[in-house]
Amino acid sequence: MSNCIIAQSGGPTAVINATVAGVVKSNQLNPVYDHVYGGLYGIEGILLERFVDLTNMSDEENEILRQTPSSALGSCRYKLRRGNKEDFERLFEILDKYDIETLFYTGGNDSMDTVAALSEYAAANNITNHRFVGCPKTVDNDLMEMDHCPGFGSAAKFISSTALHTWLDLQVYPFSRKEVFILETMGRDAGWLAASACLSGKVDVLIVPEIPFDKEGFLNRVRKIVEERSKCYVVVSEGAHYADGTYIAAAEAKNDLFGHAVLGGAAKALEKMILDSFIAPRCRVLDLTTAQRSNAIEQSLVDVTESYRLGMSAHMHSADKTFTGKMVAIKRKKTEQYDVEYVSVDADKVANFVRGFPVEWLLHDYKGITEEGMNYLMPLIQGSPDIIMRDGLPAYIEPYFMRGEAALVSQ
Repeated sequence: MSNCIIAQSGGPTAVINATVAGVVKSNQLNPVYDHVYGGLYGIEGILLERFVDLTNMSDEENEILRQTPSSALGSCRYKLRRGNKEDFERLFEILDKYDIETLFYTGGNDSMDTVAALSEYAAANNITNHRFVGCPKTVDNDLMEMDHCPGFGSAAKFISSTALHTWLDLQVYPFSRKEVFILETMGRDAGWLAASACLSGKVDVLIVPEIPFDKEGFLNRVRKIVEERSKCYVVVSEGAHYADGTYIAAAEAKNDLFGHAVLGGAAKALEKMILDSFIAPRCRVLDLTTAQRSNAIEQSLVDVTESYRLGMSAHMHSADKTFTGKMVAIKRKKTEQYDVEYVSVDADKVANFVRGFPVEWLLHDYKGITEEGMNYLMPLIQGSPDIIMRDGLPAYIEPYFMRGEAALVSQ
Protein backbone atom coordinates (compact mmCIF):
# COMPACT_ATOMS: atom_id res chain seq x y z
CA MET A 1 0.00 0.00 0.00
CA SER A 2 0.95 3.66 -0.31
CA ASN A 3 0.48 6.58 2.10
CA CYS A 4 -1.86 9.55 2.39
CA ILE A 5 -1.54 13.00 3.92
CA ILE A 6 -4.11 15.42 5.29
CA ALA A 7 -3.50 19.14 5.71
CA GLN A 8 -5.50 22.20 6.75
CA SER A 9 -5.73 25.62 5.13
CA GLY A 10 -7.44 28.96 5.69
CA GLY A 11 -9.26 30.09 8.81
CA PRO A 12 -9.85 27.54 11.60
CA THR A 13 -13.22 26.38 12.92
CA ALA A 14 -14.45 24.66 16.08
CA VAL A 15 -14.73 21.31 14.26
CA ILE A 16 -12.02 21.30 11.57
CA ASN A 17 -9.98 18.75 13.52
CA ALA A 18 -12.91 16.34 13.59
CA THR A 19 -12.41 15.82 9.86
CA VAL A 20 -8.78 14.89 10.47
CA ALA A 21 -9.91 12.51 13.21
CA GLY A 22 -12.39 10.97 10.78
CA VAL A 23 -9.76 10.28 8.12
CA VAL A 24 -7.44 8.70 10.69
CA LYS A 25 -10.15 6.54 12.31
CA SER A 26 -11.49 5.39 8.95
CA ASN A 27 -8.03 4.21 7.90
CA GLN A 28 -7.64 2.36 11.20
CA LEU A 29 -10.93 0.55 10.60
CA ASN A 30 -10.30 -0.01 6.87
CA PRO A 31 -6.60 0.36 6.05
CA VAL A 32 -6.42 1.85 2.58
CA TYR A 33 -3.02 3.41 3.35
CA ASP A 34 0.07 2.28 5.25
CA HIS A 35 0.50 5.69 6.86
CA VAL A 36 -1.75 8.70 7.43
CA TYR A 37 0.53 11.73 7.59
CA GLY A 38 -0.47 15.16 8.82
CA GLY A 39 0.97 18.05 6.83
CA LEU A 40 1.93 20.98 9.06
CA TYR A 41 0.89 24.46 7.88
CA GLY A 42 -0.98 23.27 4.79
CA ILE A 43 0.59 23.28 1.33
CA GLU A 44 3.24 25.67 2.60
CA GLY A 45 4.46 23.10 5.13
CA ILE A 46 4.18 20.16 2.73
CA LEU A 47 6.53 21.98 0.36
CA LEU A 48 8.99 22.08 3.27
CA GLU A 49 8.45 18.38 4.13
CA ARG A 50 6.94 19.14 7.55
CA PHE A 51 4.94 15.99 8.36
CA VAL A 52 3.78 14.10 11.45
CA ASP A 53 2.54 10.51 11.51
CA LEU A 54 -1.08 10.18 12.68
CA THR A 55 -1.55 6.54 11.69
CA ASN A 56 -1.66 4.98 15.14
CA MET A 57 -3.48 7.76 16.97
CA SER A 58 -5.07 6.43 20.16
CA ASP A 59 -8.84 6.42 20.65
CA GLU A 60 -8.44 8.96 23.46
CA GLU A 61 -6.41 11.34 21.30
CA ASN A 62 -8.87 10.93 18.46
CA GLU A 63 -11.79 11.79 20.73
CA ILE A 64 -10.09 14.86 22.22
CA LEU A 65 -8.95 15.97 18.76
CA ARG A 66 -12.61 16.18 17.71
CA GLN A 67 -13.34 18.73 20.45
CA THR A 68 -10.11 20.71 19.93
CA PRO A 69 -10.77 23.99 18.08
CA SER A 70 -8.47 25.76 15.64
CA SER A 71 -6.19 23.88 13.24
CA ALA A 72 -4.20 21.26 15.14
CA LEU A 73 -1.95 20.73 12.13
CA GLY A 74 -1.46 24.43 11.56
CA SER A 75 -2.82 26.40 8.63
CA CYS A 76 -1.61 28.67 5.87
CA ARG A 77 -2.72 31.33 3.42
CA TYR A 78 -0.37 30.10 0.70
CA LYS A 79 -1.60 30.63 -2.83
CA LEU A 80 -0.62 27.78 -5.15
CA ARG A 81 -0.55 29.65 -8.45
CA ARG A 82 -0.95 27.70 -11.67
CA GLY A 83 1.82 29.68 -13.36
CA ASN A 84 4.35 28.77 -10.67
CA LYS A 85 5.68 25.55 -12.17
CA GLU A 86 8.40 25.27 -9.52
CA ASP A 87 5.87 24.77 -6.71
CA PHE A 88 4.06 22.03 -8.60
CA GLU A 89 7.25 20.19 -9.50
CA ARG A 90 8.47 20.43 -5.92
CA LEU A 91 5.20 19.17 -4.47
CA PHE A 92 5.00 16.15 -6.75
CA GLU A 93 8.64 15.38 -6.01
CA ILE A 94 7.81 15.28 -2.30
CA LEU A 95 4.72 13.13 -2.84
CA ASP A 96 6.92 10.65 -4.73
CA LYS A 97 9.60 10.73 -2.05
CA TYR A 98 7.16 9.78 0.71
CA ASP A 99 5.04 7.47 -1.48
CA ILE A 100 1.99 9.64 -0.86
CA GLU A 101 -0.87 8.62 -3.12
CA THR A 102 -3.66 10.86 -1.78
CA LEU A 103 -3.65 14.38 -0.41
CA PHE A 104 -6.73 15.33 1.63
CA TYR A 105 -6.99 19.12 1.84
CA THR A 106 -9.35 20.67 4.38
CA GLY A 107 -10.36 24.26 3.71
CA GLY A 108 -12.66 26.70 1.95
CA ASN A 109 -12.94 28.20 -1.51
CA ASP A 110 -9.22 28.80 -2.04
CA SER A 111 -8.32 25.37 -0.68
CA MET A 112 -10.66 23.74 -3.19
CA ASP A 113 -8.87 25.76 -5.87
CA THR A 114 -5.64 24.11 -4.69
CA VAL A 115 -7.27 20.67 -5.03
CA ALA A 116 -8.46 21.57 -8.53
CA ALA A 117 -5.10 23.02 -9.59
CA LEU A 118 -3.13 19.97 -8.43
CA SER A 119 -5.56 17.61 -10.17
CA GLU A 120 -5.32 19.64 -13.37
CA TYR A 121 -1.52 19.56 -13.26
CA ALA A 122 -1.50 15.80 -12.71
CA ALA A 123 -3.87 15.23 -15.64
CA ALA A 124 -1.92 17.55 -17.93
CA ASN A 125 1.32 15.72 -17.15
CA ASN A 126 -0.09 12.18 -17.23
CA ILE A 127 0.57 11.66 -13.51
CA THR A 128 -1.70 8.88 -12.29
CA ASN A 129 -0.15 7.85 -8.96
CA HIS A 130 -1.22 10.94 -6.98
CA ARG A 131 -4.77 12.03 -6.15
CA PHE A 132 -6.31 15.07 -4.47
CA VAL A 133 -9.47 15.20 -2.35
CA GLY A 134 -11.12 18.28 -0.84
CA CYS A 135 -12.73 18.28 2.61
CA PRO A 136 -14.77 21.48 3.09
CA LYS A 137 -14.74 23.72 6.13
CA THR A 138 -15.66 27.33 6.71
CA VAL A 139 -17.68 29.15 9.33
CA ASP A 140 -18.93 31.47 6.58
CA ASN A 141 -21.03 28.67 5.01
CA ASP A 142 -20.43 30.21 1.59
CA LEU A 143 -19.28 27.15 -0.40
CA MET A 144 -21.19 26.16 -3.50
CA GLU A 145 -22.49 22.69 -4.36
CA MET A 146 -23.45 21.70 -0.83
CA ASP A 147 -26.25 22.22 1.68
CA HIS A 148 -24.00 23.54 4.45
CA CYS A 149 -20.39 23.46 5.50
CA PRO A 150 -18.72 21.87 8.55
CA GLY A 151 -17.81 24.60 11.00
CA PHE A 152 -20.84 26.75 10.32
CA GLY A 153 -23.25 24.97 12.67
CA SER A 154 -21.02 25.44 15.73
CA ALA A 155 -20.35 29.08 14.87
CA ALA A 156 -24.09 29.64 14.38
CA LYS A 157 -24.80 28.01 17.74
CA PHE A 158 -22.27 30.27 19.49
CA ILE A 159 -23.56 33.41 17.75
CA SER A 160 -27.24 32.72 18.43
CA SER A 161 -26.60 31.89 22.09
CA THR A 162 -24.41 34.99 22.43
CA ALA A 163 -27.20 37.07 20.91
CA LEU A 164 -29.70 35.63 23.40
CA HIS A 165 -27.49 36.23 26.41
CA THR A 166 -26.44 39.75 25.48
CA TRP A 167 -30.06 40.63 24.65
CA LEU A 168 -31.03 39.59 28.17
CA ASP A 169 -28.25 41.81 29.51
CA LEU A 170 -29.52 44.72 27.41
CA GLN A 171 -33.00 44.50 28.94
CA VAL A 172 -32.08 44.90 32.63
CA TYR A 173 -32.47 48.69 32.80
CA PRO A 174 -35.85 50.50 32.83
CA PHE A 175 -37.64 51.93 29.80
CA SER A 176 -36.21 55.39 30.50
CA ARG A 177 -32.73 54.15 29.57
CA LYS A 178 -32.61 54.12 25.75
CA GLU A 179 -29.86 51.94 24.38
CA VAL A 180 -28.75 50.08 21.25
CA PHE A 181 -26.64 46.91 21.22
CA ILE A 182 -24.69 46.06 18.05
CA LEU A 183 -23.26 42.59 17.45
CA GLU A 184 -20.74 42.17 14.61
CA THR A 185 -20.12 38.76 13.03
CA MET A 186 -17.76 37.45 10.39
CA GLY A 187 -18.97 37.18 6.81
CA ARG A 188 -16.96 39.00 4.18
CA ASP A 189 -19.21 38.14 1.24
CA ALA A 190 -22.15 36.28 2.76
CA GLY A 191 -24.52 36.86 5.66
CA TRP A 192 -25.00 33.31 6.96
CA LEU A 193 -23.36 33.98 10.32
CA ALA A 194 -25.17 37.24 10.96
CA ALA A 195 -28.47 35.62 9.96
CA SER A 196 -27.89 32.78 12.42
CA ALA A 197 -28.22 35.28 15.29
CA CYS A 198 -31.92 35.40 14.41
CA LEU A 199 -32.28 31.90 15.88
CA SER A 200 -32.25 33.67 19.24
CA GLY A 201 -35.56 35.34 18.37
CA LYS A 202 -34.18 38.64 19.71
CA VAL A 203 -32.73 40.43 16.66
CA ASP A 204 -34.47 43.71 15.78
CA VAL A 205 -32.22 44.74 12.90
CA LEU A 206 -30.19 42.48 10.60
CA ILE A 207 -27.64 43.84 8.12
CA VAL A 208 -25.95 41.46 5.65
CA PRO A 209 -23.86 41.85 2.47
CA GLU A 210 -26.61 40.43 0.24
CA ILE A 211 -28.69 43.63 0.55
CA PRO A 212 -26.96 46.99 -0.10
CA PHE A 213 -26.91 49.12 3.02
CA ASP A 214 -29.30 52.07 3.12
CA LYS A 215 -28.21 54.41 5.88
CA GLU A 216 -31.49 56.30 6.18
CA GLY A 217 -33.55 53.13 6.07
CA PHE A 218 -31.38 51.63 8.79
CA LEU A 219 -31.60 54.70 11.03
CA ASN A 220 -35.37 54.91 10.58
CA ARG A 221 -35.74 51.26 11.61
CA VAL A 222 -33.55 51.71 14.71
CA ARG A 223 -35.35 54.93 15.65
CA LYS A 224 -38.73 53.20 15.43
CA ILE A 225 -37.60 50.31 17.65
CA VAL A 226 -36.05 52.61 20.25
CA GLU A 227 -39.21 54.75 20.39
CA GLU A 228 -41.37 51.65 20.87
CA ARG A 229 -39.19 49.58 23.22
CA SER A 230 -36.34 51.87 24.31
CA LYS A 231 -33.87 49.02 23.50
CA CYS A 232 -32.79 47.87 20.05
CA TYR A 233 -30.66 44.82 19.15
CA VAL A 234 -28.69 45.08 15.89
CA VAL A 235 -26.63 42.39 14.15
CA VAL A 236 -24.29 43.27 11.29
CA SER A 237 -22.04 41.21 9.06
CA GLU A 238 -18.48 42.55 8.71
CA GLY A 239 -18.90 42.62 4.92
CA ALA A 240 -22.01 44.83 4.85
CA HIS A 241 -21.63 47.51 2.22
CA TYR A 242 -23.33 50.31 0.32
CA ALA A 243 -24.76 49.91 -3.19
CA ASP A 244 -21.48 51.06 -4.73
CA GLY A 245 -19.57 48.32 -2.92
CA THR A 246 -18.03 50.55 -0.28
CA TYR A 247 -17.87 48.79 3.07
CA ILE A 248 -19.60 50.47 5.99
CA ALA A 249 -16.69 49.40 8.21
CA ALA A 250 -15.12 52.35 10.00
CA ALA A 251 -11.60 51.36 8.99
CA GLU A 252 -10.55 51.11 5.35
CA ALA A 253 -10.44 47.45 4.32
CA LYS A 254 -7.12 45.91 3.36
CA ASN A 255 -6.55 42.78 1.29
CA ASP A 256 -5.03 39.46 2.32
CA LEU A 257 -2.71 37.28 0.22
CA PHE A 258 -5.65 35.99 -1.81
CA GLY A 259 -6.91 39.51 -2.57
CA HIS A 260 -9.83 39.21 -0.17
CA ALA A 261 -10.83 42.19 1.95
CA VAL A 262 -9.72 42.04 5.58
CA LEU A 263 -12.58 43.68 7.41
CA GLY A 264 -13.64 44.83 10.85
CA GLY A 265 -15.29 47.88 12.34
CA ALA A 266 -18.77 47.70 10.82
CA ALA A 267 -20.41 47.78 14.25
CA LYS A 268 -18.39 50.83 15.31
CA ALA A 269 -19.45 52.59 12.13
CA LEU A 270 -23.10 51.90 12.93
CA GLU A 271 -22.59 53.10 16.48
CA LYS A 272 -21.32 56.44 15.20
CA MET A 273 -24.31 56.81 12.87
CA ILE A 274 -26.75 56.17 15.72
CA LEU A 275 -25.06 58.50 18.18
CA ASP A 276 -24.65 61.25 15.58
CA SER A 277 -28.36 60.98 14.80
CA PHE A 278 -29.28 61.27 18.52
CA ILE A 279 -31.45 58.16 18.26
CA ALA A 280 -30.11 56.85 21.56
CA PRO A 281 -27.52 58.23 23.96
CA ARG A 282 -25.89 54.84 24.47
CA CYS A 283 -24.60 52.09 22.20
CA ARG A 284 -22.76 48.96 23.14
CA VAL A 285 -20.67 47.11 20.55
CA LEU A 286 -19.49 43.50 20.55
CA ASP A 287 -17.28 42.25 17.72
CA LEU A 288 -17.07 38.46 17.97
CA THR A 289 -13.89 38.29 15.85
CA THR A 290 -12.20 34.88 16.25
CA ALA A 291 -14.36 33.81 19.20
CA GLN A 292 -17.10 32.68 16.80
CA ARG A 293 -14.82 30.17 15.09
CA SER A 294 -12.87 28.87 18.09
CA ASN A 295 -15.45 28.33 20.83
CA ALA A 296 -15.49 24.54 20.88
CA ILE A 297 -17.20 24.38 24.28
CA GLU A 298 -20.39 25.28 22.38
CA GLN A 299 -19.89 22.88 19.50
CA SER A 300 -23.04 21.76 17.77
CA LEU A 301 -23.30 17.99 18.10
CA VAL A 302 -24.72 17.87 14.58
CA ASP A 303 -21.77 19.89 13.28
CA VAL A 304 -18.95 17.95 14.93
CA THR A 305 -20.54 14.61 14.04
CA GLU A 306 -20.94 15.61 10.40
CA SER A 307 -17.37 16.93 10.22
CA TYR A 308 -16.06 13.64 11.60
CA ARG A 309 -18.17 11.54 9.27
CA LEU A 310 -17.17 13.68 6.31
CA GLY A 311 -13.53 12.79 7.02
CA MET A 312 -14.45 9.13 7.12
CA SER A 313 -16.42 9.48 3.89
CA ALA A 314 -13.51 11.22 2.15
CA HIS A 315 -11.21 8.37 3.14
CA MET A 316 -13.70 5.75 1.91
CA HIS A 317 -14.21 7.61 -1.37
CA SER A 318 -10.45 7.63 -1.89
CA ALA A 319 -10.37 3.84 -2.01
CA ASP A 320 -11.53 4.37 -5.60
CA LYS A 321 -8.29 4.87 -7.53
CA THR A 322 -10.05 7.19 -9.99
CA PHE A 323 -11.28 9.54 -7.25
CA THR A 324 -9.39 12.84 -7.62
CA GLY A 325 -10.12 16.52 -8.09
CA LYS A 326 -13.25 16.05 -5.98
CA MET A 327 -14.66 17.56 -2.81
CA VAL A 328 -16.83 15.54 -0.45
CA ALA A 329 -19.95 17.57 0.27
CA ILE A 330 -22.92 17.39 2.62
CA LYS A 331 -26.35 17.04 1.04
CA ARG A 332 -29.53 17.33 3.09
CA LYS A 333 -32.01 14.52 2.52
CA LYS A 334 -35.62 15.37 1.79
CA THR A 335 -37.00 13.53 4.80
CA GLU A 336 -39.28 14.55 7.64
CA GLN A 337 -36.47 14.17 10.16
CA TYR A 338 -33.20 16.00 9.50
CA ASP A 339 -30.63 13.75 7.83
CA VAL A 340 -27.73 14.12 5.41
CA GLU A 341 -25.64 12.14 2.98
CA TYR A 342 -22.08 12.66 1.76
CA VAL A 343 -21.65 13.17 -1.96
CA SER A 344 -18.78 14.15 -4.23
CA VAL A 345 -18.59 17.23 -6.43
CA ASP A 346 -15.88 18.58 -8.71
CA ALA A 347 -13.56 20.85 -6.74
CA ASP A 348 -13.39 23.38 -9.57
CA LYS A 349 -17.13 23.99 -9.17
CA VAL A 350 -16.49 25.16 -5.61
CA ALA A 351 -13.19 27.00 -6.00
CA ASN A 352 -13.38 30.80 -6.02
CA PHE A 353 -17.18 30.93 -5.96
CA VAL A 354 -19.34 32.35 -3.17
CA ARG A 355 -22.81 31.23 -2.11
CA GLY A 356 -24.67 34.04 -0.42
CA PHE A 357 -27.52 33.87 2.03
CA PRO A 358 -30.72 33.59 -0.09
CA VAL A 359 -32.24 37.04 -0.45
CA GLU A 360 -35.70 35.45 -0.48
CA TRP A 361 -35.06 34.42 3.13
CA LEU A 362 -34.46 38.03 4.19
CA LEU A 363 -37.34 40.15 5.51
CA HIS A 364 -37.65 43.69 4.22
CA ASP A 365 -36.65 46.73 6.26
CA TYR A 366 -33.85 44.83 8.09
CA LYS A 367 -36.39 42.83 10.12
CA GLY A 368 -34.51 39.52 10.06
CA ILE A 369 -35.13 36.26 8.23
CA THR A 370 -38.15 34.25 7.10
CA GLU A 371 -39.51 31.05 8.61
CA GLU A 372 -37.93 29.12 5.73
CA GLY A 373 -34.54 30.54 6.68
CA MET A 374 -35.12 29.61 10.32
CA ASN A 375 -36.10 26.06 9.33
CA TYR A 376 -32.89 25.71 7.33
CA LEU A 377 -30.68 26.93 10.18
CA MET A 378 -32.31 25.33 13.21
CA PRO A 379 -31.23 21.67 12.69
CA LEU A 380 -27.59 22.69 12.32
CA ILE A 381 -27.19 23.93 15.91
CA GLN A 382 -28.82 20.97 17.65
CA GLY A 383 -27.22 19.00 20.43
CA SER A 384 -24.07 19.40 22.51
CA PRO A 385 -21.29 16.80 22.63
CA ASP A 386 -19.97 15.52 25.94
CA ILE A 387 -16.87 17.66 26.44
CA ILE A 388 -13.89 16.04 28.17
CA MET A 389 -12.64 18.45 30.83
CA ARG A 390 -9.28 18.84 32.56
CA ASP A 391 -8.83 21.12 35.57
CA GLY A 392 -12.12 22.83 34.81
CA LEU A 393 -11.25 23.61 31.18
CA PRO A 394 -11.93 21.70 27.95
CA ALA A 395 -9.21 19.16 27.18
CA TYR A 396 -7.37 19.81 23.93
CA ILE A 397 -4.71 18.20 21.80
CA GLU A 398 -1.35 19.93 21.85
CA PRO A 399 -1.03 21.30 18.30
CA TYR A 400 1.14 18.99 16.23
CA PHE A 401 3.16 21.91 14.90
CA MET A 402 4.23 22.74 18.49
CA ARG A 403 5.72 19.32 19.25
CA GLY A 404 9.23 20.00 18.00
CA GLU A 405 11.51 18.45 15.40
CA ALA A 406 11.49 15.05 17.12
CA ALA A 407 7.82 14.59 16.18
CA LEU A 408 8.44 15.06 12.47
CA VAL A 409 8.53 12.22 9.97
CA SER A 410 12.05 11.66 8.66
CA GLN A 411 12.97 10.09 5.34
